[in-house]
Amino acid sequence: MMKRYINYSIVYAVLAMIGGVFYREFTKMNGYTAWTTLSVVHTHYFILGMMFFLILGLVSININLKTNRAVLFYNVGLNLTAIMLVVRGIVQVLDLKVVSAAISGIAGIGHIILGVSLVRILWDIKKSV
Repeated sequence: MMKRYINYSIVYAVLAMIGGVFYREFTKMNGYTAWTTLSVVHTHYFILGMMFFLILGLVSININLKTNRAVLFYNVGLNLTAIMLVVRGIVQVLDLKVVSAAISGIAGIGHIILGVSLVRILWDIKKSV
């Protein structure tokens, strides 16, 4: 399991860098200087993706975790949240007139999935110790 968590960590590090470069280049290309949610995609993927799975990989060295389903849902929640951050950021930069409530609702679902699965993973760690 440790190797899988470290692989997730590497993937999220790459996604974080892609998110940072996209934010910088997309806003520069469109002459956008105000704050946008694109600026937090980078940090979400670094902290909630790379750092989380790096720590989980190190923790799994010492204990036998049974978190396959919770980790799957964590990945779904994190990526759904990040995708909606990108969508909202593109809408902000291009000043598109779209249904903001739909974006917020889907992002909220991503956050709920992320939060519940995080608690489940922490619960599994506690049971394994």
